[in-house]
Amino acid sequence: MGERWRDLRHALAENPLSILALALLGLLLGVAVFGPWLAPHDPLATNTAMALRPPSAAHPFGTDQLGRDILSRVVVATRLDLAIAAGAVALSLGVGAVIGAACGYFGGALDRAVGRVVDVLMAFPLFALAMGVVAALGNSVSSVVYATAVINLPFYIRLARAETAVRREMGYVEAARVGGSSHARVLRVVLLPNIAAPLAVQASVNLGWAVLNAAGLSFIGLGVRAPTPEWGIMVAEGAGFIVSGQWWLVAFPGAALMLAVFAFNLAGDGLRDLLDPRSRT
Repeated sequence: MGERWRDLRHALAENPLSILALALLGLLLGVAVFGPWLAPHDPLATNTAMALRPPSAAHPFGTDQLGRDILSRVVVATRLDLAIAAGAVALSLGVGAVIGAACGYFGGALDRAVGRVVDVLMAFPLFALAMGVVAALGNSVSSVVYATAVINLPFYIRLARAETAVRREMGYVEAARVGGSSHARVLRVVLLPNIAAPLAVQASVNLGWAVLNAAGLSFIGLGVRAPTPEWGIMVAEGAGFIVSGQWWLVAFPGAALMLAVFAFNLAGDGLRDLLDPRSRT
């Protein structure tokens, strides 16, 4: 435990931006958990008499075309966007790690077959593939989660396969096999825990991509449906008002989206430095 804390302090000292990442992630998680109670107004309540009002003391982020408070909608949308990203990354990480580790451990026909499937998936533009999945499954939050998981899956399969292939002939793996452990137990108890660090770094970066993908699908009308507060929907609804000077409809949800992606990318850099000391320069 003491060594882990020393590594953490060293990583933070060498990369001060990691402290900023922790602060931003803490802010985002706090808003996601307590958002409904922090929102000053009902995010769904309309008031056409207050439509398109600029930022003010009563409405710090202004109001949209239906008079809804943008601050409240941005705050409440945080939970949904982060939940979609976390669910998609958890699904793709879990499935991809198991499939990739099995391919790296057993090799042979399984490895070749999965490799061809991964190559096919990677041949498609990933956002276009996500659009196809949502179009096939229907517009819903679960469809966005599945679509985002599908486009992230090849990254975890390839990473887990490569890391497992490097380790499968190492002494501790051979010792487990000689000791009578089954192949399934070797994978579950010996190999998967040892490839968790690079997978965790990949997951932290994928969280930012997942947020962008979910917002992008909603922006083009294939994700979460209005009037549900969601960053991509808010940007899409406000885009038509930029030319007439109502910049706040896009600026604040766009800033929230940028902040989330920035925080996850910084967290990925910090996590890599912490879990892989060789990457420090």
